[in-house]
Amino acid sequence: MQERRLEPRLLCADLVEIHWEDKSGRTRRAVANLEDISMSGACLQLENAIPLKSRVRVTYGGGSLEGEVRYCVYREIGYFLGVKFDQENKWSQQQFRPQHLFDPRRLGAKSPRLGRKTA
Repeated sequence: MQERRLEPRLLCADLVEIHWEDKSGRTRRAVANLEDISMSGACLQLENAIPLKSRVRVTYGGGSLEGEVRYCVYREIGYFLGVKFDQENKWSQQQFRPQHLFDPRRLGAKSPRLGRKTA
């Protein structure tokens, strides 16, 4: 999958709920694992496929983020769902900090004590 986000994508792991309407108009809910997140979108892993362009709401402890499904692919252990957040509904760490959050850009950072690159 080609990277299309303009802002950094942070790797994370946390459980969230995702809500959407199925074709019959019935509201559906599932627990999903949050795989990565950026200001404009997120990748979720879940057991069910959700159709492209579906409107979804991702809920976490104190709030929610709304957006649209941009991709949904099956990979060995489940469906990976790409959600693009609505323009007026951006994610920030002040709003929601996933339980495990890592910026992969830090892998190339120099160690302050040794002056060497860390791996």
